[in-house]
Amino acid sequence: MHELSIAENIIEIVVEAAAKENASAVSRIILDIGRLSGIEKDALQFAMNVVIKGTIAEHAEIILNDIVGRAHCAGCGQDSVINDFFELCPHCNSHELEILSGKEMKVSKIDVVIT
Repeated sequence: MHELSIAENIIEIVVEAAAKENASAVSRIILDIGRLSGIEKDALQFAMNVVIKGTIAEHAEIILNDIVGRAHCAGCGQDSVINDFFELCPHCNSHELEILSGKEMKVSKIDVVIT
């Protein structure tokens, strides 16, 4: 389960960001998770709930935004939604797809409480 190490890295980022702001707590963490990232969202949510305990973000709401996979076809010039790296272009069946989005995994926003 690589989601556990990802969750640990996310919490490190969150705790560091909160410390820079002299925050007393973190109220919300928003993550952007691409469908093509290889990250299992349910496993990440579970891992986040485990590693967040005992940190400044222990009571934070965790929101996982789903980022759709999109690709541009070099064959026909069309953009389309894809769910897998090995999909063919739905317009012309070409395999010359350039991934535009869906591989990302990022901490999009951290809301902190300053008292």
